[in-house]
Amino acid sequence: MSNPPIDQVKEAEQLIVDEEVSKGFQTDRVMTIAGGHFIHDTYSAFIPPLLPLIRDSLSINNTLAGSLAIVAQIPSILNPFIGYLADRVSVRYFVIMAPAITGTAMSLMGLANSYVALVMLLLAGGVSIAAFHAPAPAMIGRISGKQVGKGMSFFMASGELGRTMGPLAVAGGIELFGVGGLWRLAIVGWIVTAILFVRLRDVAARPNIAKGAMNDFWSRAGRFFLPLALLMLFRNFMMAGLTTYLPIYMTDEVAASLWLANGALTILEAAGVVGALFAGTWSDRFGRKRMLITLLSISPFVMLAFIYAPGWWKVPLLILLGLTAISPSPVIMTLVQDHFPINRSLANGLYITSNFLVRSIGIFMIGFLFDRIGLVATFTLSAGLAFLSLPGVWLLPQAKIKVQ
Repeated sequence: MSNPPIDQVKEAEQLIVDEEVSKGFQTDRVMTIAGGHFIHDTYSAFIPPLLPLIRDSLSINNTLAGSLAIVAQIPSILNPFIGYLADRVSVRYFVIMAPAITGTAMSLMGLANSYVALVMLLLAGGVSIAAFHAPAPAMIGRISGKQVGKGMSFFMASGELGRTMGPLAVAGGIELFGVGGLWRLAIVGWIVTAILFVRLRDVAARPNIAKGAMNDFWSRAGRFFLPLALLMLFRNFMMAGLTTYLPIYMTDEVAASLWLANGALTILEAAGVVGALFAGTWSDRFGRKRMLITLLSISPFVMLAFIYAPGWWKVPLLILLGLTAISPSPVIMTLVQDHFPINRSLANGLYITSNFLVRSIGIFMIGFLFDRIGLVATFTLSAGLAFLSLPGVWLLPQAKIKVQ
C-alpha cells in the first residue's frame, strides 16, 4: 500500500519540475546570478593576496596570518541550516545582499587595526559567503528549465573566473588607493546588489513544501549523499593535492621558472573555467552519470601523464587536466538539484559542507604523505585513488522526477 505523504511529496516535486520546465531557460536571470557570482567570488578571493601585507602591518606570525583564511571558511558549517532556512523563507534576499556584504567585509580588511577586528570582519564575510552559496544554485535550478546543467555551468564558471580575478583586483586597488583605501572597492558590490534586486526581486523565493517533504528528504538523502561522499573523497585526493601543491611541484620537480611555477595554478583554473562552461551543458544532452564517468575516467590518466611527461609537455597537459579534472563540479551540483527539487537549498548546503570536510581530509592526507614519500609518489597515488571515485557514480540513485 502506498504512503500518502510520500505520494504527495512526489506529486509536488513533479509539479514543481513541470512548472519550472514550462518557463524555459531564463537567460537574462541566469546570467544576472552568474554575474553576481563573479563579483561575489572576486571579493572572497581578496584574502590570500592581502595576507602578507596584513602580517607585516600587524606584526603577526605566519601561523596567525594563515589562520585568517580558515576563519573565513568556518561559517561554511552553517550551509545546511542556511539551506534549510532558504527553502522556507526567501532565497532571493540571501543572494541579492551577499555581494554588498561580502564586498564590504573584504574591502575593510585594509582598515583593520587588530587581529580581532580582522577575525570579526572575516566571520561576517564568511557568513555572507555561506548565505550566497547555499541558495544561489537552487535559484539557478529554478530558472533553468530543463537545462539545469547549462545554468549550473554558467554559475560555476563565473565563480571560478571571479576567484581568478580577485588577486588582480586587490593589486589594482592597492596601486590606485593604497591598502587603507581598499574600502572603495566595496562600492562595486553595492552596485551589483542593487542590480540583483531589480532583476531578481520577483523570482519565486521557494517551492510549496508538501506535507512529509522533510521525512522524505532525509530518507533519500542517505541513499544519495553516501555514494556522493565516496565520489568526492577519492576525487578530492587528486584535486586537493593538485590545487594545493602544484606550485611546489613545478618548482621542486620540474625546475620551472618562478613565472611558470606561480602561473601553473592560474593555467589549471582557467582551463577549468572553460571545462565548467561545457560539462554541465553537455550533461543535459548526454546524461549526468555518463558525463561524470567520462571525466572521472580520463582525468587520472591525464594526471599521470602530467607527472611523468617531459617538461615541454607540462603546459598542454596542465590545460587538459583543468578541462577534465575541474569540470565535474557543475555536473555534481546539477545532480544535487535534480534529486531534491523541493529542498534544493538544503541539499546544496549539505553538499557544500560535505565537500568542505572531504576536501579538508584530502589536503591533510596529501600533506601527510608528501612529508613521508615525496610529492611525485604522492601525486601518483592520488591519481590512482581517483579511479575509486567511479563506484560512487555507479551507486548514485536515479532521479525519480521526469523532465518533460
